[in-house]
Amino acid sequence: MSEHYIGLMSGTSLDGVDGVLVDLAGPGLQVIASASQSFEPAFRAELLALNTPADNELHRAALAGSTLAARYASVVGALLAQSAPLGIGANDIRAIGAHGQTVRHQPQRRSSLPDGLGYTLQLNNPALLAELTGIDVVADLRSRDVAAGGQGAPLVPAFHRRVFGRSDASVAVLNLGGISNLSVLPADPTAPVLGFDCGPGNALMDAWCQRHTGQDFDDAGAWAASGHCLPDLLASLLDDPYFSMPPPKSTGRDLFSLKWLQSKLQGFDHARSQDIQATLAELTCTPCIDCVNSYAKDSIELIVCGGGAFNQHLLRRLQAGLPKLEVCTSAAHGLVPLQVEAAAFAWLAHQTVNRLPGNLPSVTGAKGPRILGAIYPA
Repeated sequence: MSEHYIGLMSGTSLDGVDGVLVDLAGPGLQVIASASQSFEPAFRAELLALNTPADNELHRAALAGSTLAARYASVVGALLAQSAPLGIGANDIRAIGAHGQTVRHQPQRRSSLPDGLGYTLQLNNPALLAELTGIDVVADLRSRDVAAGGQGAPLVPAFHRRVFGRSDASVAVLNLGGISNLSVLPADPTAPVLGFDCGPGNALMDAWCQRHTGQDFDDAGAWAASGHCLPDLLASLLDDPYFSMPPPKSTGRDLFSLKWLQSKLQGFDHARSQDIQATLAELTCTPCIDCVNSYAKDSIELIVCGGGAFNQHLLRRLQAGLPKLEVCTSAAHGLVPLQVEAAAFAWLAHQTVNRLPGNLPSVTGAKGPRILGAIYPA
């Protein structure tokens, strides 16, 4: 019997919404339809601005959440249009997993809050999405893990284990979205899965590229490849305390922002913009390589997904830094890189609907497995 779910993801890259319609019946996963919708520049700029304190931000955040829900609904419509010839309609979808747009992520313990807990905040309007689509919506998937003392992120390692895990070898999965995160999947089923954010992924590279070339991203990493890494700048960037923190840990644009980068660029006023870009590419790769060597040294393969999987320069640098591993993209395992996170949130919706845990305490540091999210009935 089919188990149809939709997953929607708009990540820290702020490039738009990726959506998939999947069948989760059985141990595997079948992608039935996929669709994407880009954010227009003004909306992207508003989402970026809402990552930092601003005037009237509560009102603006509410409006942005509703706008995002409308974008989500448009992607859902595209998915249903693709699947209609197969006889799959809205009534056949058990739930939509809608992550929302993270604008604050500070799960670290804070003494001023009950039990010292932090928080995580995603813009969304799941009630509106349920109203527009006529489908149950599962949202706010991170907060329960944070309430249980966890980081609330990353949530994808449990899904990575399902689709990429092997019984004959240990593998690692690297998601290169706006932030980079690593999943370590041991061959031993009794060994804990690990997962954590390594540092910035595409966020700083994209922002620098937009500022100096007008392009949304560095296509295939060609601009970075034309420059030269600045060792002194790289050392200053890597001096941030986050990189030396042990897992569990997670981060976001709260830390790795353009403001953070500008503070590090003092004294490099005359550096070529392409050399800064080359250095930012190394800032992405170096922590990922260090994390693989520290926590996934037994892995035989590094599977890369997310938008960064299309950056050939990043892939070459990762392979050069990890010569003993095979570096490949998730496409080699049957799942297009831009579909992986959306599929993960479809799976997380499945877990919630079936009252099954979606987190891994070994990853987030939560007190135990938890059923994640809130359900908004159609």
